[in-house]
Amino acid sequence: MGLNETPSAERVHIGFFGKRNAGKSSVVNAVTGQNLAVVSEVKGTTTDPVQKSMELLPLGPVVVIDTPGLDDEGELGSLRVKKSREVLNRADAAVLVVDGTLGMSQEDWGILKEIQEKEIPFVIAWNKADLGGRDPEQEDGLKELKDSGHLVEVSAASLSGIGLLKERIAALAKGEESGKRIIGDFLNPNDAAVLVVPIDKAAPKGRLILPQQQTIRDILEAGGIAVVSRETELGEALKSLARPPKVVITDSQVFDRVSRETPEDILLTSFSILFARYKGNLAQAVKGVTALNSLKDGDRVLISEGCTHHRQCNDIGTVKLPGWIRKYTGKEPEFCFTSGREFPDDLTPYRMVVHCGGCMLNEREMRWRLRCAEDQGIPMTNYGILIAYVNGILERSVQIFPDIAEILKKG
Repeated sequence: MGLNETPSAERVHIGFFGKRNAGKSSVVNAVTGQNLAVVSEVKGTTTDPVQKSMELLPLGPVVVIDTPGLDDEGELGSLRVKKSREVLNRADAAVLVVDGTLGMSQEDWGILKEIQEKEIPFVIAWNKADLGGRDPEQEDGLKELKDSGHLVEVSAASLSGIGLLKERIAALAKGEESGKRIIGDFLNPNDAAVLVVPIDKAAPKGRLILPQQQTIRDILEAGGIAVVSRETELGEALKSLARPPKVVITDSQVFDRVSRETPEDILLTSFSILFARYKGNLAQAVKGVTALNSLKDGDRVLISEGCTHHRQCNDIGTVKLPGWIRKYTGKEPEFCFTSGREFPDDLTPYRMVVHCGGCMLNEREMRWRLRCAEDQGIPMTNYGILIAYVNGILERSVQIFPDIAEILKKG
């Protein structure tokens, strides 16, 4: 990702769903104005979800996702259908493409029900309207959807109705914008924030990692002053400021050292804690970390990362976190690992889940993962919160959020 590009996780994710040969890929191409998806008369041409980051007017930066047909067949076909449904977990808006010459099928009604249950804003693209097919207003339940703007008659071939469809998609996606801030809502103009950024083997050469970039941008948008330092120069950085900074934000891996060097009258937190608030449910994650106190030998702990970076010899997820957990608990749990889009629907085999900050996942997918854990009664926390907790500095690290600090005091 370039410094001038909107991160994928910050883009609106638009999923296109439908049966094979409903014209789904053709509608994707018509909406985007690009040959984004392969179009063929052969059923099942789209075999895996295909996603593309792009600018889509009048909406702006988006991720468009074309999915395999919902009626795919056979053992491999069922896996493709499963992949299509998994896209719902990260779709901010859903477009259900229906073959207007055939009308709504059982598969169409099934995915529409899931879309509504997951409370995803949606629109039905009634495709092939130029071929004189079925009148959607004559089918049960569709007149109401059309009257409410949830159904648009289109033709991917002639492009009729595509402009209106784009407007409806934009309206749906705009309604999903949350206006959340990473740290900017805690800063007044000219407040200084010191960011502690270790430079080690895991740091990408020549650039900062995504959470650091995004936090700096948010500070600047708030009119604040961003001061960036390695942990080894933190003391000198603090001395060089004419007045104390409003907050010190650190990489979790050097939390302990930074806590010792940051005066008690300066607020301290971490990128990971900020992203727990920004992307998910900080209160749930703070409650979840206390599951460490009841961990037993052999309990399964799932450590999950949203990205798929190359694992290094002293990787935080697979090496450092298990080591910190063993040292804190004195127990020998069984550690399991997932990365990227891989995340189990069934979390009941695990005693707890430890997740990364989720900077590579959009908010909807992060919320889905949190909801899975909450619904199944499995405690879930994140890297930064766990690291602060085992080092005895979590209470200090959440003082910036008084409501969260109160939850921690109550236990």
